[in-house]
Amino acid sequence: MTRKISMSALTLTVALLGVTASEVALAYDADWKRGRVYFRQVCTSCHMAQVNKQFSPNEKKKAEWAAYLDADKHNKGKDTVKQYFSKQYRASIKATNKAAEKFADTPDQELIDDVKAFIIRGAKDGDSPASCS
Repeated sequence: MTRKISMSALTLTVALLGVTASEVALAYDADWKRGRVYFRQVCTSCHMAQVNKQFSPNEKKKAEWAAYLDADKHNKGKDTVKQYFSKQYRASIKATNKAAEKFADTPDQELIDDVKAFIIRGAKDGDSPASCS
């Protein structure tokens, strides 16, 4: 009986390790360069068209950007940040925005992660503070 329990425990341990390894293998490594393209060509151009104000990653610290993205509130809470990364939104502007067209089939969460990597990297206290000029 002890041997059966040991074999069961071993089987369970191996199975759990397999799940953990597959989750790690599936983790997405954000591409800040792709995020920079989307941020500059979609986010910035929209802000210029809507409120005539450009904004840059170096206007906030990393923690402030992270809090903004986690809160998922845009336009003073009137809409969400995530909607501007959706395939539906990109499809709606792709005729007039080359980046939206280029990233039309990119999974929403990958694009969010890419932009987050760019703005965190370019934040006021980031590795490479960035403006949008």
